[in-house]
Amino acid sequence: MVQIHDCYALDGRDPNTYANIFWCFGLQPRDGAVGKDPMNITVTGATGFIGRYLVQSLAKDGHSVRALSRAAWNVFGGEPPAESLTGVDAVVHLAGVPVAQRWTRSNKETIRASRVAGTHHLVTALSTLAQRPEVLVCASAIGIYGDRGDEVLTETSPAGTGFLPDVCRAWEHEAELAEALGVRVVKLRFGIALGRKGGALEKMLPPFRAFVGGRLGSGSQWMSWIHIADIVGLIRYAIDRPLSGAVNATAPNPLPNSEFTRELGRALHRPAIMPTPAFALRLVFGREMADEIIRPEHPA
Repeated sequence: MVQIHDCYALDGRDPNTYANIFWCFGLQPRDGAVGKDPMNITVTGATGFIGRYLVQSLAKDGHSVRALSRAAWNVFGGEPPAESLTGVDAVVHLAGVPVAQRWTRSNKETIRASRVAGTHHLVTALSTLAQRPEVLVCASAIGIYGDRGDEVLTETSPAGTGFLPDVCRAWEHEAELAEALGVRVVKLRFGIALGRKGGALEKMLPPFRAFVGGRLGSGSQWMSWIHIADIVGLIRYAIDRPLSGAVNATAPNPLPNSEFTRELGRALHRPAIMPTPAFALRLVFGREMADEIIRPEHPA
């Protein structure tokens, strides 16, 4: 894991405090993130963790949302339904099979195809429209940077090597093809998403509440995190503002896993003294995926 910093500095919070990390038990999207005029917005992956909160936020503010779930669009099978894109002002593309699973050959192919082929099908569908959306906001991930130790990375840093960087690079390339259609493209490289009822925090809470929480492996790996309210706010910012290209969707203060879990334990009034050893993570996720989680970092 790596230290990710957002060149755009959209978040004005004090980077020296960790109190905001655990403001993860409610959704309070920032007001005015999308203009006052109602918009027609298509959201793929609408029933996922991020999609649910985004659809709720947009609908609450009076925007017309066309929510595409897996049932409505099979990303592997071809283009999304034409009626889901006709006359829309913006498309937010969040669809993709979860990465946090055992990386068997079959699962890796599915992870890649759901993002790369899915985005290709979406952009192909956009090319057939007489009236195209103004903007495509496409999910990506900080996994594009790969294992870079203590290097501080920004949007201008080159992609890394390995499975996740290769997937993210191909994923973003397919999204970029929409630019030739006159569509503004924003690629949001999400960090570790935190919030209620989903994301990484949902998986972390049970062991802490059972008094068996602690760091993962050595705990030295960096956690570049972002709260769900900030994800929603950033997506809405990207829709309404003249933003384009890659954006690191992370908070300004990444933390070592050991420090993150200590703060989580403090917030829950639980100890953080039961580390999860590397071999246990490898049993659950397999060696390749587990090593992405626990790979130790060393100062340059």
